[in-house]
Amino acid sequence: MTWTSTMSSGYSSLEDDSEEFFFTARTSFFKKPSGKPTNCKDVEKEKDLRTHLSREEIGHRVALYNSAVRDHLKMTLNPSGLYTGFIKVQLELLRPITVRSGGGPTGSSRTHAVNKNNGEEAFYMPRGTVNTLHISSSNTVRQVIEALLQKFTVADNPAKFTLFKRYCREDQVYVCKLAEEEHPLFLRLVAGPNTDTLSFVLREQQTGEVMWDAFSIPELQNFLRILNKEEDDQVQVLTKRYTNYREKLEEALRAVGNHG
Repeated sequence: MTWTSTMSSGYSSLEDDSEEFFFTARTSFFKKPSGKPTNCKDVEKEKDLRTHLSREEIGHRVALYNSAVRDHLKMTLNPSGLYTGFIKVQLELLRPITVRSGGGPTGSSRTHAVNKNNGEEAFYMPRGTVNTLHISSSNTVRQVIEALLQKFTVADNPAKFTLFKRYCREDQVYVCKLAEEEHPLFLRLVAGPNTDTLSFVLREQQTGEVMWDAFSIPELQNFLRILNKEEDDQVQVLTKRYTNYREKLEEALRAVGNHG
């Protein structure tokens, strides 16, 4: 198992003994993510397309894909018919995540970190963090999410997160939630290597409300500490602002009195 990563980009690898399982892979948390996902029905189309693609057709698509790649992130077709390759996932998380001790980005990339008694801490993941995963064509969306959380040693329930695809169609950009059974590498193969055409984004589940039942008691207590800190910061800002306003007002009144 090999893990290497930076804040803005990373490479992750998790290879199982089975050939069919490859991973060479502020806002307040009340705020709803911007952008409303488009209602898409791509799962059945994907299944139908995959069903009708022969090994020769897959090999042809892999060759076309590799010829268009401008970096070393090429795909490899295995004798079993499975193929492996790379996808990049951008993390757009609005709520803090809980990581085990020593996990997650290090140094200045941590934002609003709060220590916890059980060896875990919560912090806001920097927006725009990207991780590169090497996966196989058999890996599903759910497995990709789990691999990402494992990479950053995230202790949160994987069910809190979902994978979206962002794609262009007729000069319009759409964001569509992927079903758990979809295969990201197949979508990457069909779309080609250009991330302007298709990219993947990890976000929290969008239910319109915060899923409080999905959080543990320590997590909820930690959120309260974060909110209290944000509230104290805002109170200090407002207090300073009105103190300065009062001083200027009193100075103006004294000046008027002296002229009188």
